[in-house]
Amino acid sequence: MRENPTTVSFHAKYKPEDFLPASEDDKKSQVVMRESVGFLKDGLQRLCKNKVALVSLIIIILIMICSFIVPSFYPYDYKTQVKGSENLKPMQYSEKEQERIDAGENVFPHILGTDKMGRDYAIRVMMGSRISLLVGLIATAIIFVIGTIFGSVAAFFGGWTDLIMMRIVDIIYTIPDILLIVLLSFALKDPLSKLSTVRGFHWMQSVGSNLISIFIVFALLYWVGMARMVRSQILMLKESEYITAARALGASSGRIIRKHLLTNCIGTLIVTTTLQIPSSIFTESFLSFLGLGVAVPLPSLGSLASDAINGMESYPYLLFIPAILISLIILSFNLLGDGLRDAFDPKLKD
Repeated sequence: MRENPTTVSFHAKYKPEDFLPASEDDKKSQVVMRESVGFLKDGLQRLCKNKVALVSLIIIILIMICSFIVPSFYPYDYKTQVKGSENLKPMQYSEKEQERIDAGENVFPHILGTDKMGRDYAIRVMMGSRISLLVGLIATAIIFVIGTIFGSVAAFFGGWTDLIMMRIVDIIYTIPDILLIVLLSFALKDPLSKLSTVRGFHWMQSVGSNLISIFIVFALLYWVGMARMVRSQILMLKESEYITAARALGASSGRIIRKHLLTNCIGTLIVTTTLQIPSSIFTESFLSFLGLGVAVPLPSLGSLASDAINGMESYPYLLFIPAILISLIILSFNLLGDGLRDAFDPKLKD
């Protein structure tokens, strides 16, 4: 009987071992999909590839270590005045300290010198950085909370609610912030002084009414930019299919805003919040430079620069050190914010 040509070609092309089950290596070699990663993990992986952002993050971490950890074991105090140690240059000792060194005693040097009152300048710069960073972080947290809630509610409900809330934002934009800070400083001076005598509120005496008024102004004025950004994002997302499905399933408005809308805005919120921190630090430093910041003797980078103005010709480093540090902090946060934007913006993905 004559064989079918199709059968002959089939036997010639395939062998019995071709029909054996595929091994694990063979299965893996056929996989062409990349590993599935979450939004945050993917963004962090992209951020790690940005060398400028990583260097900025390292600088911020080092500044925070010097501001929050080093003062706890630093041998000098930011408010202690040492007689005879006024206006020492960096790494310079006073006469009494030199006598102690000659007697065989170990004396820690004044790394950045001392100010006109004999206080170690390095510890004052570290404490000033701590105050500026705390103000920037706390003010940004206030702005984030108020702006996010206000903008999300206005965008989600829309209509007259959105119209009225956005007109309130437009009105707040017209209020001069510095004038309001000055007025609040005088208005809050007596109430805060009375409140600071109450048990549990003694910390107000150290920070002063000026700094508290700055936080109040941030809560009253500076959240409007965050509110507008959140509103624009939610206006684009609230008509999506998954929002319609959530409504059909009976989800409440608060749950939709919290679990679905704001969660999908997390990348933009991270970037905007990071970029708000240097703006808050600059505002605090500027106000402290004008004398509207923390209470004496607590230092701030702005107040340190202001105190050094009078002795700029004789001791210019007292002005340059806080000025350079302010610039370095603001630049690092801005570069980190740009890196976060590149990492978490879906439109910029490869």
